[in-house]
Amino acid sequence: MTTETFEFQVEARQLLQMMIHSIYSNKDVFLRELVSNASDALDKLRLEVLRSELQEDVSDLHIDIEVDKEQRTLTVRDNGIGMSHDDVVDLIGTIANSGTAKFLKEMKEAKEAQDATASEELIGQFGVGFYSSFMVADEVTLLTRRAGESKGTRWQSTGEGTYTVDTVDDAARGTAVTLRLKPEDAEDQLFDYTSTWKIKEIVKRYSDFITWPIRMAAEAKPAVDEADADADGTADADAAGADATPEPETINSMKALWARSKSEVTDEEYSELYKHVSHDWTDPLETIRMQAEGTFEYQALLFLPSHAPQDLFTQGSKRGVQLYVKRVFIMDNCEALMPDYLRFVKGVVDAQDLSLNVSREILQQDRQIQLMHRRLVKKVLSTVKEMMADRPERYTTFWKEFGRVLKEGLLSDFENRDAILGVSSFASTHDEEGVTTLQQYVERMKEGQQHIFYMTGESRTAIENSPHMEALRAKGFEVLLLTDPVDEVWVQSVPEFDGKPLQSIAKGEVDLDTEEEKKEVEAEREKQQQDFAGLLTWMSGKLSEHVKEVRLSSRLTVSPACIVGDTFDVTPALENMYRAMGQDVPHIKRILELNPTHPLVVGMRTAHTARTGRKADAAGTGSDDAADAADTGSDDAGLAEAAELVYGMALLADGGELADPSRFVKLMADRLERTL
Repeated sequence: MTTETFEFQVEARQLLQMMIHSIYSNKDVFLRELVSNASDALDKLRLEVLRSELQEDVSDLHIDIEVDKEQRTLTVRDNGIGMSHDDVVDLIGTIANSGTAKFLKEMKEAKEAQDATASEELIGQFGVGFYSSFMVADEVTLLTRRAGESKGTRWQSTGEGTYTVDTVDDAARGTAVTLRLKPEDAEDQLFDYTSTWKIKEIVKRYSDFITWPIRMAAEAKPAVDEADADADGTADADAAGADATPEPETINSMKALWARSKSEVTDEEYSELYKHVSHDWTDPLETIRMQAEGTFEYQALLFLPSHAPQDLFTQGSKRGVQLYVKRVFIMDNCEALMPDYLRFVKGVVDAQDLSLNVSREILQQDRQIQLMHRRLVKKVLSTVKEMMADRPERYTTFWKEFGRVLKEGLLSDFENRDAILGVSSFASTHDEEGVTTLQQYVERMKEGQQHIFYMTGESRTAIENSPHMEALRAKGFEVLLLTDPVDEVWVQSVPEFDGKPLQSIAKGEVDLDTEEEKKEVEAEREKQQQDFAGLLTWMSGKLSEHVKEVRLSSRLTVSPACIVGDTFDVTPALENMYRAMGQDVPHIKRILELNPTHPLVVGMRTAHTARTGRKADAAGTGSDDAADAADTGSDDAGLAEAAELVYGMALLADGGELADPSRFVKLMADRLERTL
């Protein structure tokens, strides 16, 4: 037997130390890497036998995990393709190749430039997952024999100064990696990797769906039963000293449901997988299967939950899609695959090939990831659309639980905005209890109606009782009632649906009249404008600290006044939201609209006209004192108070906050007292 000893270069030792201490955040992944390598070896052997004349028995391809508690060793063995002597030197010896110095130099430059993406891309060029073994082992021994060859190769190293490569005659086909484990150290997250339960836990988490059986011998137990015991209750010495040969146990399920045809999987199996990946106790609302073939292949099995998780709106809540590559678990909560507004979607995506960094914990943001992201999002939205059409009861449940978060996509996903609008539902004045889609709203629009009318507010009751609703209710126009906080935001960025502009009934001029109706009331409105011109000008000056304008309203039929914003103004609710987030938002003055037919407003106009007449009479006498007295009389003070009260009532009806509530209450109490 010839043994070759190689010395690690200085750069290679530095690189190995970085791999051991810096790359992996979880030491358990060493076993995932070894099992993944073993699975690849089995895949390669099966393929080689199929496409060549290689004569090898592939009837029982599997992976064995063996532990020796006394020697504190762990071995991962496969009977796959194995490696030749040259393979070991070229592949396992990669860490000592001549490119190491260049690699370290580029890593240092990337680190100094604080370019994390560049660092990940550099790491991804080196297939060194095998070296994660040194995180948990003082010494690693690899014994391998390539299928079709007679001699094997042993590679051995402590990860320090040297490693050895020698040829052996009695190696089995495949590869066995034996780790001499470091002492258990809880503070350093070094667990007892000779523990059966720990091995099973890691395999269940990372490698449960691997195609090949992963076998592990059960812990040996004394071969003693009641029949072997002596009459006095003691066991036969020979029997007591002999251990039963443990049967190997397959510790992975091998049930990659996403890789099996739909007809081969039961609803119960889908539910069990959903519960496994989501930690939910209820069955999923909907199961979504997806398979992409061609130059880039992947499979997806996604689930829509039947209820919202408690942390759905908690900052930093995790997304629920797990990423696998060739059935090997890569990461939980893969943010690259699902946008934030679909964070409630659970499931598994299994890709055949992806650009990963060495730890498989950070995805490269490449075209393949972006392609999967786009297709998965479209599939989820199309499934919701199918539910809406074919399974309305399920859709109703879905929208009740997740509609609020789905609408966040209207702010962030312009590409799918129309699709999101198409599957969204809203409360409306058309139905006291149910909801409506925008398409249904458009189909019910009155003849000649140009806009989709809506109003935002804290509750349905508050909106329905708003003065802004009066004229629309009187004329029979349907209004969408938007009460979710996100509604305040998305309506600012979505101008129309199906060619119909969205119009807030609390902003701008709301035109409800037909051309014929406009002609009929044109003369009357011109007269009203003339009659109220003086009052409007006076009130605009009197309330200039609070409003930008006072004008007559065409949207009021019952209330004396209302507050409206200009077309592109930020709503008061949105103002408050921005301030709550710490943003400095300037106060926006709004418009006070008066109902020219309301007795209170008519009385104010009469009082103002009389006041103006008195001032004119006083001015006609040429006495400045008389004019001043007319301007500061009790009637004028009462009119000013009335204007302030009308504004305050309109502000409260709109859900706004009074600048001085105590003054408003005092004015209201004094006014009521004078009426008794």
